[in-house]
Amino acid sequence: MKPCMTLELLNQLPFDDFVDALSGVFEHSPWVAERTAALRPFHSVMELAAVMSAEVEKAGYGPQIALIRAHPELAGKAAVRGELTQESSKEQVGAGLDQCSPEEFARLNHLNQAYQAKFGFPFILAVRGYDRMGILREFERRLGSEVEEERRECLKQIYRIARLRLEAMFPEDIAR
Repeated sequence: MKPCMTLELLNQLPFDDFVDALSGVFEHSPWVAERTAALRPFHSVMELAAVMSAEVEKAGYGPQIALIRAHPELAGKAAVRGELTQESSKEQVGAGLDQCSPEEFARLNHLNQAYQAKFGFPFILAVRGYDRMGILREFERRLGSEVEEERRECLKQIYRIARLRLEAMFPEDIAR
């Protein structure tokens, strides 16, 4: 996205450009931006984030699970292979996950496997504000959850990630 993008300009973009501009907000899920495009104009970042999240809620269980499964594991195989989206890579690096010791990496790998085996989708956490130890503690705590509770928690985390990404994209429009 161009650094001079504002909500006002976003609202005026043709459909395909609007979708392209917001393609990185919800991980590998342009359908969220597609469903949101017809609901313009947006007057604040919070409004845009809320409408996008509401579209995910309206989509129902199947698309929600697909959205959750579109997310990478924290410090997982995609990160090791350099296959994360630019947004995910930046967020994981910001939490120090690129600096894991061999022991921390092994622990994250074990937790990723245990979580995936129990829930059938990857652990999702909006990592801003967490350090590696905090992420490990949260991972371990959430492994004790029930499947539906954890599915809802993943969606809550995805909505937070989306809001943070939108705030980064439109810093001049946050106060509105």
